[in-house]
Amino acid sequence: MATVAQTYRLSASTGLHRGDRAYQQDQVEIIVHPKASGSVLGVVADGMGGKSGGRKAADQVLLTARQIFERFVPREDDAAEMLRQLVQEAHLMIKLTAITAEEEPHSTVAAFAIGPGLECDVVHAGDSRVYHFRGAEMMQRTIDHSFVQRLIDEGKITEEAANSHPQSNLLTGCLGTQADPPVTLMHIDKLAFGDTLVACSDGLWHYFTPKEIGAILHALPPREATEMLISKARQRARGGGDNLSLALARVDPLR
Repeated sequence: MATVAQTYRLSASTGLHRGDRAYQQDQVEIIVHPKASGSVLGVVADGMGGKSGGRKAADQVLLTARQIFERFVPREDDAAEMLRQLVQEAHLMIKLTAITAEEEPHSTVAAFAIGPGLECDVVHAGDSRVYHFRGAEMMQRTIDHSFVQRLIDEGKITEEAANSHPQSNLLTGCLGTQADPPVTLMHIDKLAFGDTLVACSDGLWHYFTPKEIGAILHALPPREATEMLISKARQRARGGGDNLSLALARVDPLR
């Protein structure tokens, strides 16, 4: 384990901005495993429902993520199963919160878990995304659980038209609803040097093509890339921007 851990380093960064909204309902965190070197969990949650309901839901996602990741044993436990549990337990906790509140709190989740051997697992529910880039090139990304994504899948609208569609904010699945949340998993056998994982809410990705995100990630270190993405998203929102959040982690060789 020590040998593997010495061959690379993980550079990570998070960003959060209220946008032009009155309340911040996004939450984001990169959690370093307390006992396993080289194991991290990146989580983004975009809360919805009333001025405080959405924030409560997003907070619950982060709290659940911390608790589950702390119990997780890398190299022994199944990371995909851990992520599935994160979604299902956070969903139940948000529903319990809703019983005692007047609001109907809901939340998306997008999370990636990187293990000590550079294996990576991803989960998402809703329209927060996880992107996997190799250098500037997008290798893959999660597919939104949304009404406009369904229209894209059915060939009724293009990906470009989806961003300006009047119902682009309608979700077909998320946490805290009556229906069970979708649990969509993605696995990457081994990350390579120069790979970057980005989890982000729709308040960020809405303003970029994958090519633009990749170019920024490739040109700048994680902290500067995070600041540049937030700054550009704010410019492009022209005073009408949503909350936005992102968590990114890049694999670099040890120098």
